[in-house]
Amino acid sequence: MTHWPESFSAEGDHVSVVPLTMDHEADLRESAADGALYRLWYTTVPRPEGVADEIARRLSLREQGSMLPFAVIDRSSGRAVGMTTYMNIDAPNRRLEIGSTWYRKSVQRSPINTECKLLLLRHAFETLDCIAVEFQTHVVNHASRRAIERLGAKLDGILRAHRIMTNGTIRDTAVYSITAAEWPMVAANLELMLERVD
Repeated sequence: MTHWPESFSAEGDHVSVVPLTMDHEADLRESAADGALYRLWYTTVPRPEGVADEIARRLSLREQGSMLPFAVIDRSSGRAVGMTTYMNIDAPNRRLEIGSTWYRKSVQRSPINTECKLLLLRHAFETLDCIAVEFQTHVVNHASRRAIERLGAKLDGILRAHRIMTNGTIRDTAVYSITAAEWPMVAANLELMLERVD
């Protein structure tokens, strides 16, 4: 069965975004251990020993048509340094969310996230003709919120008591989006940000 959107790969100067497979497990286990990000209670980074299960979960959601998961490859090393997805896919309305994203600690604050998001947003708006792309994060995840805002996304609002976290706390979710009308400005800004780091 073919799902919208179809699988694709995209490549930039710093990063490649490729369909996630079990072949990425070893790199992603190492990436999950880097900085022990799984200890942050307000994120959902898998423990190293849980990476295979997380890959399987994401691939299962792909089979159901609700997610398109990717491995994020650092072109300088050729290794997977994180995961991201198109999720909450709404084909009739040409909307989706870019989410469930995490990167190993050693590549954070590098050009990797900016270029990864540029590649995924470009495909969403210019190939899939999306009307909007959404981002969600825990309201207390200030680093994630700043990163989303740096992309040019605008805060749509806070979904209060939105989700029960694995530790039993209740998550308030900050919801952001970029619309098709905003995309040209956002693209120009992301390209400028990448030029400044080269």
